[in-house]
Amino acid sequence: MSGWWQWAGSDAPLENSFAVIGVGRFGSAVCKELAAAGAPVLAIDMNQRAIDELRQLDPAIEARVVDCTDEEALRAAGLFELSTVVVAISEPIEVSITATLIAKDSADSRVNQVIARASSDLHEKMLLRVGADKVVFPSRMQGARLGRELIRPNLLERLRLDDTNSIEEIRVPKAFIGRSLREINLRKSYGVSVLAAGRAERLLVNPPASLTLNEGELLVVMGPTEALESLPSS
Repeated sequence: MSGWWQWAGSDAPLENSFAVIGVGRFGSAVCKELAAAGAPVLAIDMNQRAIDELRQLDPAIEARVVDCTDEEALRAAGLFELSTVVVAISEPIEVSITATLIAKDSADSRVNQVIARASSDLHEKMLLRVGADKVVFPSRMQGARLGRELIRPNLLERLRLDDTNSIEEIRVPKAFIGRSLREINLRKSYGVSVLAAGRAERLLVNPPASLTLNEGELLVVMGPTEALESLPSS
């Protein structure tokens, strides 16, 4: 395998790998959140200063100066070997559109998902037209939140109670499907409490331990934020 993925010595599953194109405030926040969760992340920017600032923020992040409109340069960097690409630049518009198209449409790309940042409704339409799977607006979704969602796709909402505790609404992880709350024993296994469970349209508050969790249902759990983040992500 070519690129940083090989010489970084990582054998992590492809589906758990990320690239972030553009490391301004938004992109850096995404990188920081992914790296904090232990996910392999490749940061790319055309500006040396932006890369240097990211390295100062977190030296562990693999960061490279690459022309994101150059397909061969992106291939050499190893971007096509990663599963999720976040195009965190929004301007110039033509650059973000080109980077999105290359990541999604190159013949040998193994990228499964491209998430692109837009600056307007028209920009969003163009990004979707060239293949973006999801478009975000920084005013609606901060970089740190996007990073958390990439790591924990089952997380729907989080309510922070204080500096250490939160309440989260999550989709029932695959590891919990078909098992009762008694079997899972979230309090003992993860240190969190179940406040409600069941179908979205009819959540059962303070559910009994005998309740069996099914695919597509929700869990509302409370506890230390670190404990909540240790729950299975899918």
